[in-house]
Amino acid sequence: MSTSLVQLGPFQLKHPFILAPMAGITNSPFRRLMRRLSSSMVISELVSATGIEYAGAKTLDLLRFHDEERVLGLQIFGEDTEHLCRAAQYIEKLGADFVDLNLGCPVPKVVKKGAGSAMCKDPVSLGKTLSAMVKAVRIPVTIKIRTGWDAQSRNALEVVQAATDAGVSWVAIHGRTRAQGYSGEADWDFIGNIKARSSLPILGNGDITTAEAAVHRVKTYGVDAVLIGRGALRNPFIFQQAEALWKGESYDFPQSSDYIQLLHEQQKMLHEIYPARTAMIHARKFLAWYSAGFPGCHEFRSQVFSIPEPEDLWQEATQFFEKRTRERDLKFLSQPFLMGGHG
Repeated sequence: MSTSLVQLGPFQLKHPFILAPMAGITNSPFRRLMRRLSSSMVISELVSATGIEYAGAKTLDLLRFHDEERVLGLQIFGEDTEHLCRAAQYIEKLGADFVDLNLGCPVPKVVKKGAGSAMCKDPVSLGKTLSAMVKAVRIPVTIKIRTGWDAQSRNALEVVQAATDAGVSWVAIHGRTRAQGYSGEADWDFIGNIKARSSLPILGNGDITTAEAAVHRVKTYGVDAVLIGRGALRNPFIFQQAEALWKGESYDFPQSSDYIQLLHEQQKMLHEIYPARTAMIHARKFLAWYSAGFPGCHEFRSQVFSIPEPEDLWQEATQFFEKRTRERDLKFLSQPFLMGGHG
């Protein structure tokens, strides 16, 4: 397999495997952690451009990042072109490497305002917004979309053409329509067809649960890179594994010591930026996801959400992974996971 660098806009990446932006998940500590574990680039969860406009404290907190995260994109959403342009300029001033516009979110409270997936229903109008954003900043503007609104209007090719004309640097495509949400299977044949007909770099996204699947998608469909979401929550070592396969090497499955180091680093990073209670809320989510598929995971998750003290929580997690890593059946890595949610 090739070991050459991957070119996305002005960025040269070591490999084409990237952490997908996920609401409520890809916060700064998790992005740092995934960069340490070889994600070649990271992107924030979606942040409201209108929230940035009115300088909401919670909104601005979502834009915090650490230099260790680079190459880093901050993702915004919104239906107001002026707000989007000013949000992009604010992100540029913060020092982010690029700004990503979310055009794929299927959540009703987002699309009913005309943002997220709804913006792609009118590629001509969208093109004007994208052109304004590109002109507003010097850093690259990128977008993440779906295949279309529903099965009868899969217009991703038109959206990609509008993005190309506007000067967007690349397009990430989640292989489902807005109507599908996260159900059914991602249509990688459709993504591959868009890539074959596009002059822009195309990133594929959807249903990548193993390192083998990640490499297969790149080789089979010719995409420039792939975004991995839920697969990284179940297996946070997936980027290291995919990079090894990409280089023609084998990889070892993570041992208990790997999980213990992961927990130690994430605990430290969470407590660096969050108060104790907030750090605990985040920790519970991630510990529950990491444990999915391990023997005793259901009992462990019950404990995770009932232990009141942070130190007790991390101690229980350490003991769980020390014991259960030796007992796991690795078949769980390719089974469905978080189908109501992300990536």
